[in-house]
Parts: sequence; structure tokens; C-alpha cells
Amino acid sequence: MRPLDKELCETEPGDRYYNYRKDFKTALPQIIAVSVKNLLILGYGMTLGFPTILIPAVSQPQDGEILHLNNTEVSWIGSINLIVVPLGCALSGVVTSPLGRRRAMQAVNLPFIIAWLLFYYSKTPVYLYAALFLTGLAGGLLEAPVLTYVAEITQPHLRGSLSATSSMCVILGVFTQFLFGTLMNWRTVALVNISFTIVAVIALFFIPESPHWLISRNRDDEARKSLQWLRGWTTEDEVDTELRDIQALFWIEEMVSHKYKWTANLSNYRERKFYIPFCLVSYSFFVGHFSGMTTLQTYAVSIFQALDAPLDKYRATLILGAVQIAGAACCVLLVRIVGKRTLTLVSTAGAGLCCLLLAAYDVYIKMYSRPHVSVSSNGVYIKMNSSLTETTNIGHSWMPTTLLMMLAFITHTGIRLLPWILIGEVFSAQTRSGASGLASAMGYIFGFITNKAYINMVDKLSIWGTYGFYGLICLTGCIVFALILPETEGKNLIDIENHFAGIKKLDNKVYRSERRKTIPESKMNDIGGMQNQSYEPDTTSL
Repeated sequence: MRPLDKELCETEPGDRYYNYRKDFKTALPQIIAVSVKNLLILGYGMTLGFPTILIPAVSQPQDGEILHLNNTEVSWIGSINLIVVPLGCALSGVVTSPLGRRRAMQAVNLPFIIAWLLFYYSKTPVYLYAALFLTGLAGGLLEAPVLTYVAEITQPHLRGSLSATSSMCVILGVFTQFLFGTLMNWRTVALVNISFTIVAVIALFFIPESPHWLISRNRDDEARKSLQWLRGWTTEDEVDTELRDIQALFWIEEMVSHKYKWTANLSNYRERKFYIPFCLVSYSFFVGHFSGMTTLQTYAVSIFQALDAPLDKYRATLILGAVQIAGAACCVLLVRIVGKRTLTLVSTAGAGLCCLLLAAYDVYIKMYSRPHVSVSSNGVYIKMNSSLTETTNIGHSWMPTTLLMMLAFITHTGIRLLPWILIGEVFSAQTRSGASGLASAMGYIFGFITNKAYINMVDKLSIWGTYGFYGLICLTGCIVFALILPETEGKNLIDIENHFAGIKKLDNKVYRSERRKTIPESKMNDIGGMQNQSYEPDTTSL
């Protein structure tokens, strides 16, 4: 090591404080921009949580409610928005790219506003279906601008953690609906939700457009100002290097003919390094949705009522939302320590055990406490025989509620978030964009199938058969993941790509990158060509 290099690694306390302060100033605008974007994700999460409070309100309406839906109509409420999302995903890039990332995110709020108004003024099931169609379409349309915006404005060392906040905001949006459902009528909740959408539209005016998109439109001056804002409200000189690199990247892409790009892209999708990770992510979505959590989130109120929860069904749903958030937070904190593979195996095994215990409980109650059961029009509610003694049921009433809460927590520490984490790292650079959209579409399709089939499964198999089926899928998934899921935490993208291409197999160890050494201000004059301290080249796609 040269003397100068050795000196650069030995940072003095004063210089270290300066660099920490500069790092924070550089990261702050990126955090702000992503947080504003997350307001849109929060609104989308609300559309996913809203059916949970809508279903019991229209399947067992109270006095004054004009809507009363039957079994088949209720099943569409929990699933129609999910089946429309893949359509929105397919159109997302084509529809939103000409508008720009920021304007596209603002534009997709319009269908959300219309949908909430349709919910509020609903007089027939058609109103509900139209609103759900719009929320699903808008949810798919927002995927391209949201994912692309985060990737294009953030530095590589911040990109992973800031991207992970999206899943947290979706879960938080679902939780708000559980909370509002305990306080207000579902129509009032729909009206309140509009305010969040309006705030998102307004807040998006105060963050810059993606510099990548601006350069693609030959708006270099605006791109430079955007970079200055995103890198800590800094000067033109400090972003000049990054701006030139973005311009060079765009020029290289422009030099490649459309014919060559399409030919190359199609051949990449026929290779092993695409279809193996695609099958892995799709299977992760399958297990995640059939772990029992998707239907629990949608039909939570009815399920808690069916299993005689010892607390108010709406309050139990609210606690369920809080448990989901806690599980997702644990996933974010633990994944860098224990790795994705360990979290997935523990999560799927734990979910399978919870589902099987829940099924066994339902069998026990039916055999010894309430052998006479009637299923209502919504296919979920189970009525106890009043002539039976209730002492046994009261003594065990906390068991199913506890198992459902444990299921929510365990699934969100691993299998529910795993496919969304894998999407960004298991595909090659050549297929990452298209493959992510295809895999996401598969996830929403599995979600649709799960919710659509749930009521029919309860009618045919009852609660114990349904959750017994979920438990077997989870335990089978645990075995499959133990055989095929590599540990990708801390691994280079090229190593992950080589693993799925069959070139070099990954080990199952968790790699932890060392903290990036900072260069003291006093040594900057000794280094040539490093004027932009905030710039960090992105080599992940090389």
C-alpha cells in the first residue's frame, strides 16, 4: 500500500464527522423523494385493505345499507382488483413512459379518486366492481413509474433499503383500512381515503423528475438541476461527472438498433438464467399466497367471526394489521443478518404449523363443542348450537386468534416478502425489467386465484380443510425451498446470475459488505478526478 493510500484509510475524527454529515445531506433528498413516492404506495395499500371492511358490511348489512351481496358476488370483491393488476402492469411502461416518472405517478391517482367516489356512491354491485377494476388497473399502471423512479434517483448503496420501504407502505396502507373500519362506516372510509390520494398528487409537485428520463428527452439542463436537488442541493460541478455518465449510457443505448435489441431480448428469455429464477419467484408467490395470509387479509373479519374470536372482530382485524407491520419490520431488520434462505425456511415451516394447528382446532371444536354447524350466505360465518355448553369453547377461544396472529407475523417475516425481494436480484441484467413485470403478474394471478377460490373451499372443505390444505402447501414449500433456494444476501448480481446460468453455484453463507471508507476532506486535494464525492457509479447491471 502506498503511503498516500494508507493515509486515506486513516480518517481523523473531525474528517469522519464531516463525511457523516455530508453523507446524511446527500441521502436526505433521496429519502424525501422516495417518501413522497411512498404516499402513492400507501394509497394503493388502502385499495388492497378496503375489501376487508367492505365484505362483511355488504354480506351481512346493517340497517340502512342498501347493498346486500350473495356468496358469488362477495367472492369477486376480494379478487377482481388482483386479476386486473397484471393488465395494468402490461400497459404500465407504454402508457406512463411518455409522461415522465413524476407526472405518471400523479396521473395514476386519478383512477384512485374516481374509484373511491364510486365506492362512496355505490347503489348496486356494478359500482363496486367498476371501482375495484379501476383500483386494480391503477395499481398495475403505477408499477413502472414507481419502480423506475426509485432506481433512477437513488445511489446504489441506498437503493436496496429505500426500495424495501415500498412493501412496508403497502402493509401500512392495509392497516389504515383496518383502523378506519373500526371507527367509521365503509362509505365514510372511502371518502376519507380520497384525501390521502390528493395529498400524494400535491406532494409530487415538490420533488424532481428523474434525471434519466429528462436526458432521454434531451432536457439536459433540467436533468442537471434534478441531480443537484437529489444529491444534497449541491452545485453543478459536483454532479457533472454523474450527469456525463448518464448521458453516455443513454447515447450507447441509442446507438443500438431496435432490431438488434429485440433479437437479443428474445434470445435472453429462452435461456436457463431466465426461466429458472422465473419459476423460483413464481413458486415463491404461489406459496406466499397459499400460506393462508392472503385470504386472512381479505376475509379477516369473517374469519375471526367464524372462529369465535374472544374480542371484537374489527378490533382483532386491527391487531392483525399491526402484527403484519411488525413482521415486515423484523424481515427488514433480520434479512441482512440471517439471510433470505433462513428466513424463508423458518417462515414457511412456521406458517405450515400454524395452519395445521388451526385446522386441528376447528376439528376439535366441531367434534366436542359444536357439532351442529350452519354456513351463512357469505360462505364463512359459522353459527354455534346454543344448546351446547360453551365452557370448552370459552376456555380455548384464544387459541385460533393466537394462531392467526402468529401466522400473520411469521409469513411477513419471510415468505410474503421473499418474492418481492428476489425479483430485483435473481434475473440477469438483460431480462430484469421484462422478467420483473412477468413475475409480478404471476404473483397477482395467484392472489386472484387464492381469494376467488376461498369461499368455495370453505363451502366444500370447511375451515379445517381449507387451512389444512394451506398447511400442506407451506410444509411442501419449505422442503422445496431447502432444495432450490440459494442464499443471495450480500452476493454480487453477477454471481447470482452465474448461479442460475449453471456456471458457478452459490454457497448458503450470508455475505456482509464492509462499511465504505470515507476520504477526509484534507486529503481530497491529493486525489485527481474525484470532484463529486456524492457520486457512486452503479455497476450492478454491467
